[in-house]
Amino acid sequence: MIEKVSIVKKLALNSDYWVPRVVGELNNQYVKVAKFKGAYDWHHHANEDEMFLVIKGSFKLDLRDESIQVNEGEFIIVPRGVEHRPVADEEVHVLLFEPVSTLNTGNLRTERSLDDLEKI
Repeated sequence: MIEKVSIVKKLALNSDYWVPRVVGELNNQYVKVAKFKGAYDWHHHANEDEMFLVIKGSFKLDLRDESIQVNEGEFIIVPRGVEHRPVADEEVHVLLFEPVSTLNTGNLRTERSLDDLEKI
């Protein structure tokens, strides 16, 4: 079945920071929405690349040797194995593309780790 998805409406259903929710799936990839605010944990993904597309607001992607500002309408791809952490001074709305196998906390197991993501 073909379904049209409103990213804005899906983001309105997500009030928690740093909790990605699945809004679609294609080719063994999840399409996720999330809201960020504050700093996330340093982590990396050994086997998966990650893509962050900013829908509203902006955030800084900290890498060990630099920080990259990602603004509304821009996206950034983090290659597998690259240690990173997103940081958002204000609330930011993000669309993520990641393989289904991607753990949100990457190589870490913390209270933020989500094994089963909610589909909205």
